[in-house]
Amino acid sequence: MIDESDKSLFRSTVDFQKPLDKDSHKKQNPRKMSSSKPFENYSFLYEANITGSEVITHFKDGLSPKVLKKMKQGNIGSTPSIDLHGYKIEQACQSVSDFIHFHSDKRFIQIIHGKGYHSDNGLSIMKSQVVHYLKQHPNVLAFCSCPQDMGGTGAVFVHLKTDV
Repeated sequence: MIDESDKSLFRSTVDFQKPLDKDSHKKQNPRKMSSSKPFENYSFLYEANITGSEVITHFKDGLSPKVLKKMKQGNIGSTPSIDLHGYKIEQACQSVSDFIHFHSDKRFIQIIHGKGYHSDNGLSIMKSQVVHYLKQHPNVLAFCSCPQDMGGTGAVFVHLKTDV
């Protein structure tokens, strides 16, 4: 039996699909890039407020609980990822902004921020900044810590609004 939320998700996906023109001799651009610029209206956080072992979950109203459950279990298929180890806060934010913009046609991405083992008081500045940044980004619908075998509390899966 298919429940209403699955039907709605399927319908919202299918409604925006266009049939391929098999007779067209034009080169198709396989990746439709958004014409807009990467998100730049974010603020920085210079004091950590999240521990490296803290599990993160954040989602906007209206998101299906099934999607969040799949994210927490890692059942979202292959995702592009970015590793922020060694980055400064400003570099990390710019890189994540560019990364999200480049992958705006993807539904899920992964951000590896680390656990902050070398940080003071067990608080992770990079993890704190990533969470702070993702809460500000207009195309982020949800994010949560990855399952243990996919980075655990040192990484997050992010659910994006897609541009395609």
